[in-house]
Amino acid sequence: MGVPVRSLQEITEQAIRVLVRELGAADAARFIGQFTTGYGDYTAERKELFKDVTIDHVIQEIYAARKETR
Repeated sequence: MGVPVRSLQEITEQAIRVLVRELGAADAARFIGQFTTGYGDYTAERKELFKDVTIDHVIQEIYAARKETR
C-alpha cells in the first residue's frame, strides 16, 4: 500500500486555502511574504528605472498631485 503523491502545486494550493481560512487573506499574505525572498537585482533595476529622475522632478510631481487633490 503506497502513499499517494501529490504535486507541489496541489500542496501549495491547499496550504494557501487553509491559511486564508484560518488567518484571513491579509494575515495569510503577510505570513507567506516572510518566506519569499524575491528575485532579481533591485539596486540595478532601481538605478535603471530612475536614471532620468531628478529631485526637482519628484518635487514638481508632489506639488502637481497636491493640486489635483484639492
